[in-house]
Amino acid sequence: MREMRKRPREPEAPAERYETIRHFITALLEEQTLTARDISVYARITEKDVNDHLAHIKKTVRKNNGHFIVEPARCEHCNFVFRKRGRLTKPGKCPSCHSTLIRAPMFHISS
Repeated sequence: MREMRKRPREPEAPAERYETIRHFITALLEEQTLTARDISVYARITEKDVNDHLAHIKKTVRKNNGHFIVEPARCEHCNFVFRKRGRLTKPGKCPSCHSTLIRAPMFHISS
């Protein structure tokens, strides 16, 4: 019998981009308020990469006299608001009720 060999697939070409990822994320956040997960879907990058980019975008926006607005994370169980949290990532659990049902922080840029 003749053995069939599968030809290796050629890698797919990445989506064409006419601007940097950070410019793309900045443009998204100027139009609407989004979570890191929403941004990762639009930009087709991982959520961890989004959080790294957001930290840099935050500095850049401030430098250009814009406003990087963070709507803080909130516990869905007891409504605890993470106001003093400096990190842009979603917390693991609520310090008040220890629930893991946390709504992620949302981001927006205004001039």
